[in-house]
Amino acid sequence: MKLFDKHKNILDNAVKALHERTFFAQYPEHPSPKIYGENADAEGQENFKRSLNNKFEELRQANAERWVGSENSPYLQDALGITYPAYEPETIIKSAQKAFDPWRKTAVDDRTGLLIEALENLKTQFFDIAYATMHTTGQGYMMSFQASGPHAADRALEAIAAGYEELNRFPESAHWDKPMGKFNIQLSKRWRAVPKGISLVVGCSTFPIWNSIPAIFGSLVTGNPVVVKPHPGAVLPLAIVVAAIQKVLTENGYDPNTCMLAVDTHDEPITKQLAESDAVKLIDFTGSATFGNYLEGIKHKTVFTEKTGVNSIILDEVENLDKVLQNLAFSVCLYSGQMCTAPQNFFIPENGVKTPEGQVSFDDVAKRFSAAITALVENPKAGPYVLGAIQNQDTCDRLDDLRSIGPVWLASTTLENPMFKKARTATPMVIELSSSQSEHYSKELFGPVALLIKTKDTAESIHLAQKLAREHGAISCGAYALNADLKYEIEDAMGLAATPVSFNLTGGIYVNQNAGFSDFHVTGGNPSGNASITNPEYVIKRFTWVGFREPAV
Repeated sequence: MKLFDKHKNILDNAVKALHERTFFAQYPEHPSPKIYGENADAEGQENFKRSLNNKFEELRQANAERWVGSENSPYLQDALGITYPAYEPETIIKSAQKAFDPWRKTAVDDRTGLLIEALENLKTQFFDIAYATMHTTGQGYMMSFQASGPHAADRALEAIAAGYEELNRFPESAHWDKPMGKFNIQLSKRWRAVPKGISLVVGCSTFPIWNSIPAIFGSLVTGNPVVVKPHPGAVLPLAIVVAAIQKVLTENGYDPNTCMLAVDTHDEPITKQLAESDAVKLIDFTGSATFGNYLEGIKHKTVFTEKTGVNSIILDEVENLDKVLQNLAFSVCLYSGQMCTAPQNFFIPENGVKTPEGQVSFDDVAKRFSAAITALVENPKAGPYVLGAIQNQDTCDRLDDLRSIGPVWLASTTLENPMFKKARTATPMVIELSSSQSEHYSKELFGPVALLIKTKDTAESIHLAQKLAREHGAISCGAYALNADLKYEIEDAMGLAATPVSFNLTGGIYVNQNAGFSDFHVTGGNPSGNASITNPEYVIKRFTWVGFREPAV
């Protein structure tokens, strides 16, 4: 049975979900033993422990030129000691070039079936990936499982489905018959979707899987070999994914170098050498605006970026202020603010927020918001697990520099994690600023930081949120407004700034979250990134339609 036929139902459901934009999840997000196996969690944890201080030998890449690794666990604050096969950039490029022709000539159905098979196999390793993610990024256990496992796999399936749809948008051939009066011109026409070439996927340190896996599968389904270049601090999660893909490739007679892992170190980076290679035609990148801008500036490349942004919350009127502040407190605390969608700037009018009980002053909102954060942080059953750990010490160091920029409503402290006594932690800091202090709030302050910005009124709040999104980028925006006309005004302003808005969220849904098959992650329309996961352009730009014609026989 062909893999395409085996997984046709999964593909059909995914394509249907792409168009309907309603809830769909091929991979359930709860780590249920009934779904993923009675012993899957324990086995995943044990597999992680066994990998420590050893070579990672699951890859099918042969003839390693050396073995490197420099990962450190934010929970253990100790080196993982895992090494990976490493190669010179020229070796990597040659290996990918060799794999290109067989892969691009593989039928779309065959590529699609093979890639879904890889995802289906990968779900048996979701717990392996979860522990790898925890101990490289500092994400909490549940986020590590969900974001790097089911949610990422759904995003990968979304990219496969989108690629399959676009590759089948037009017929392979047609008989062209043009009447010319006394005679007709008849041509036989054929069209071929031609892949661009080697695809370089550059991973980030905080979300190595979620941000990379749509690009990996999007390039592979469209016929491009992929070189996966993980961040030196978060290699293991992507190594597991690449190894799973290579296993399926090998089992089905394909070159495992169709998807390669390219590992480097902080001291000897290879990303620029790979990116500037003439053979590399596609680049996917998540990370800083500085490096993202550099990649976007390289000539003759198709580049997909997600860069830094400044996310805003606009507070005008609420039905239940405490529920709103609890929701926002969770958004700020989630993974200690180390998310590209985490809110940073909270625009609050100087006369406060409207509620059914009357106007609540700015100071009272600030006090109650800080109290909501403190309540979550100090909850022993929630705080340590929601916050997780800080991936990089630089994030903690930056918090010290922020204490002097304005009145501090809530200071950042460390929080003891009951499972990991040495975990690097930092609780959210809440700082007040005036709307005139744009030098402080017009840039991303990565980490657990919330800026409460006092504005003249909601109109100024909207203006500033839109201005920041247009000039510095934004990936998310939250707004609390009950008046229909005002909601339209916010939607229109932020829409022009290419920033999605979540209105009046309370309860178990947060501005940080994006749903596969429904939400477009990043719009590509402001400086926070030039690509969107997953709109048609995300896959269309990975190949080119080329036509061939001749007189009909």
